[in-house]
Amino acid sequence: MVRSKAACIALALAFLGRAEAVAGAVGVVSHIKVLSDKVEDVSSLAAWQRSWITPGMTDEQKAIAIWKTVVKYRHQTDPPNEFLLEANNVHDVMKTIHVYGYGMCCCAASHVEQLGRHLGFQARGRIIHAHSVPELHYGGAWHLLDTSLINYFRKPDGSIASVDDLIEAVTAWHKANPGYAKNDRKLRQFARGGGWNNGPALLAKSEFYTKDGWNLAGTHGWPSTMQEFHCKPDQIYEYGYSQGYRLNIQLRPGERLVRNWFNKGLHVNLHGGGGAPGCLKQRAGMGCQRKLGDIAPGRIGNGVHEYNVPLADGTFRSGALQVENLAHRGQGGDGPAVRVDDDAKPALLILRMPSSYVYLTGTLAFKAAGQGGTVTVSFSDNHGLDWKEIARVSGPGDHKVDLSPRVFRRYDYRLRFVLTGKGTGLDALSIRHDVQHSQAPLPALGPGENTITFSAGPHEGTVTVEGRTSPATKGNPLLLSDFRPELRGLQAKLLRVAGYGPEGGMITFQVATPGDMTRIRFGAHWRARDRREGWHMLVSFDGGKTFREIGRMPGPAAGSCTYVTAADVPPGTREALVRFKSTRQRNTLCIFDVRIDADYREPHGGFRPVKITYVWQEKGAEKRHTHVAKTPQETCQITCGDSPVMRSITLELAD
Repeated sequence: MVRSKAACIALALAFLGRAEAVAGAVGVVSHIKVLSDKVEDVSSLAAWQRSWITPGMTDEQKAIAIWKTVVKYRHQTDPPNEFLLEANNVHDVMKTIHVYGYGMCCCAASHVEQLGRHLGFQARGRIIHAHSVPELHYGGAWHLLDTSLINYFRKPDGSIASVDDLIEAVTAWHKANPGYAKNDRKLRQFARGGGWNNGPALLAKSEFYTKDGWNLAGTHGWPSTMQEFHCKPDQIYEYGYSQGYRLNIQLRPGERLVRNWFNKGLHVNLHGGGGAPGCLKQRAGMGCQRKLGDIAPGRIGNGVHEYNVPLADGTFRSGALQVENLAHRGQGGDGPAVRVDDDAKPALLILRMPSSYVYLTGTLAFKAAGQGGTVTVSFSDNHGLDWKEIARVSGPGDHKVDLSPRVFRRYDYRLRFVLTGKGTGLDALSIRHDVQHSQAPLPALGPGENTITFSAGPHEGTVTVEGRTSPATKGNPLLLSDFRPELRGLQAKLLRVAGYGPEGGMITFQVATPGDMTRIRFGAHWRARDRREGWHMLVSFDGGKTFREIGRMPGPAAGSCTYVTAADVPPGTREALVRFKSTRQRNTLCIFDVRIDADYREPHGGFRPVKITYVWQEKGAEKRHTHVAKTPQETCQITCGDSPVMRSITLELAD
């Protein structure tokens, strides 16, 4: 066993909890999806593949589809910093698509690598002068697909050129035309009026430069290319990424999500490092995204996620992680909405707050009731392994707690309420957050008829383990060590194998879910420099008695990313061990970043009608359309005038 029996029991209780809910009551609706026929479905990697990759595509067509995807959904500006990964920035294409919509060149390179490997391509990153780019391998050659500065270049035979091809062409031109190297002003002058067509032949027929040599975003152009590719040809670098995020909107009775096609100036870099994104207040330089089908009025949205917990009728029970010794008003009596049932022992309520969008602010409001007792509120951001007391009140009254410093840059946390004393209870409880989301993938409306498609299910949730593998001095990050993995033969920082003995090193995570597991998705950004080195990716569903290999991360690689899925989980499983075990270290073995996602069936998951409210403007006048989806899959029609300007879409349960 990895831990003592007592430790395992404590961990299981922290993760699982028990909600005293009415049998058969639906407490949460999962994977709520609203699509318009004007915006493709990119809710997951699988959905993206269905939307963008069609049968019969050539490898080049697939590569260009990847390029178009990243160009459409990612704008070049100061990157979002979550401080979860060693790179600090967000390197997860699905998270960029849905949560942010912007980033820098390293982010863009990682996205191409990620989508490419998802489709089976070999992929790598390249360091050039003051720029980061990706390459995909097909047809026996490497091909540059720069989604950051929006270009790729075709050779005389029509194939897409590689980084080395560009370096060779640019270097040769500078050798034949001295005086332009590292001279941005002179290169700009040369490029004007179509002069760039007289530069290297490989660049001369590019479709991605304007007459004066600017790129389609208006930020860089031919002069940039002539400087970036004037460099050494041998610098390969892995722009490591995280993989596992997917859009899963979940709603409980009393819970509501508002996504807006505008923002209040809030963004993930407000506190603790990083600049404000240039697309926060304007859409300048995003004409190329328009051509690729982005019809959103802006790029960054600030939404609202709120939960007014329905206490009095007991509905909250089926949406809670754990409820103990709480009576509610609907069971009889004139007391508070919920109260301590047996005065001789404390009452307990644990709520989980998962979100598909990053939290920027948070406010907890509650009304305590009763004299002589106490209400203690605690917070956990590591799945209940540790709790921090954030409020303790005695006597009745309204109270507010600022959650912002704790939930900023988080996607999931838990609140624990412990009530003691006769008559102690709660009359009201609400939680409110500002969140950040991208406008680009939202189901926008266009002129004329719009077909809206609604779906819900499967009714699954996810428990995620992800954190920095090295300490940080800023950014309020989660650390991987917060999830209490067991390390053997590994240094805590960057999970480097400590010695060169035959035993190697390993790290083991214990993961528990509130419902029966359906699959475990996990992987890492890793290093194994020697061809004899590598990592084994293992899973155990029997408490560590046996482990099964799900995948490998083999050397030689200075850096790479590998993600796998264990889908054949034994029925009834709610705990698993995930292990990364190294071979003997010959040169360097380490793991930069880890992500584990354990999907599970929600114990009280199912379908309830969902209310969808669209708000938009036509010629300054507000328009509104409300539809109640009464079945898990249905469509409706919305008719707009010539130029609808989107404002918001609200999702909440209808009953």
